Amino acid sequence: MTAEEEDTSYIDYETFLAPDFSPSAFANSLVLTTNNPTDTPLDLSTPLSRVLFDAQEINTHIDTLTTKSALPLLNHTQEQTASSARIVQEIDSQVASLNDGYKRLEKEVLVRYETAEEVKAVASRLWETVRLGRSVARCLQLGRQLEIQISELAGTGNPVKTPGQKEDHRALIRCSNTLLSLRELFSKNGPGEEGQGLEKVDNIRTLQNSIINPAERSVLTKSQQIVREFSMSSLSTGTNTTTYAQTADTKSRTTSALIALYLVSSPPKMGGRKVEKWEPDLLIQSLQDYLRTALTSSLASLARSLATLPTLDRTLLEVSARCQNILALESLLSSISPPPHPNLPTTVTPPINFLQPLLSSLETGSLASYFWRTLAGGLSTKTMEIMNKGGVSARTLRSNKNSVRDAIRECVMRGSQAPAGITDRKAPEGNWEREVAVMAGSVIGALGR
Repeated sequence: MTAEEEDTSYIDYETFLAPDFSPSAFANSLVLTTNNPTDTPLDLSTPLSRVLFDAQEINTHIDTLTTKSALPLLNHTQEQTASSARIVQEIDSQVASLNDGYKRLEKEVLVRYETAEEVKAVASRLWETVRLGRSVARCLQLGRQLEIQISELAGTGNPVKTPGQKEDHRALIRCSNTLLSLRELFSKNGPGEEGQGLEKVDNIRTLQNSIINPAERSVLTKSQQIVREFSMSSLSTGTNTTTYAQTADTKSRTTSALIALYLVSSPPKMGGRKVEKWEPDLLIQSLQDYLRTALTSSLASLARSLATLPTLDRTLLEVSARCQNILALESLLSSISPPPHPNLPTTVTPPINFLQPLLSSLETGSLASYFWRTLAGGLSTKTMEIMNKGGVSARTLRSNKNSVRDAIRECVMRGSQAPAGITDRKAPEGNWEREVAVMAGSVIGALGR
């Protein structure tokens, strides 16, 4: 619309084009300009005619503008159509070129990529097969090595048996190290690790059931048996015929058994935690069983001998021998340093010697002191039972309490001396006076005055 046409037109275009234009407000203003607010009824024909006239005027104006500008509009539309056609033609040629390039790339790249992916998958599976094969071969080799070592341990490895042939107790340590290697191999079962997938191989499961598990039980049983049979005192036999070679063999066999129990003990379970202290459970359990057996046997034999005093001297001699064996074991444990344990984390500090974790578990500073004090705790109850029953045994025990006290004192002092073959010197008697008092008090205190 030209400026001249805007001036001759009576339509207020600014009102209609205003952003805040409201049809209802505009209609209300038309009604108020053509009527008085108090008129009843209102005359709506005049404002309606005004609106219709304005609409007709705008329509006529649009027709005039369209008629005058028809040719330029058509020319502009034709130019746009021609430009679009040229653009589409250019785009078609570019799309065709892209399609040809894609087909060429698909042939040269995608097909080769798919082939390469297949080759990669085949190579990956072959590598997994080779890795698993190597792990299985190593596991079978360790299994065969363990089988030979077990036969050496049992004395069946040599084809020719000589009379009096002894088993090779050092095979316990070799078996334990082989078991640790197998345990380490089976524990590395994460993705990409050496032991991944071994549990799915039938031969490995057969190896575990037929060789590894029985071998582990055999090592554990043999080691516990050697510890259980440990004895270096000659008091109970009444002779001192133990030779140096026999003493050295006993210490060597027991050392091998203790080291084997240390190695096959369960490793610490980290579970995301930082573990600094570890106790070899199988070693401590076997040693505690040895002490428990000595205490149980001593308490039972002393209870019987207190009821029949003629056998007391022999029983006290056996108790002294058991305490000497405990002293010998304590000396041996303190002299053994733990060997390197491949399954221990670097954050775990191994014990200084084999004696330290045992003393910590028993909460004592000496095995001999622990033996006498624990024995005295049970002996007091047994003596009270004898006295409560009364009879000849109780009267005899009460009448001989001085001799019983002296015999118990001699038993403690004799048992607190290290047996032959132990490098420790005899401890001063004053060191055991407290144990003597505890042992004598457990019996004499129950007898009364």
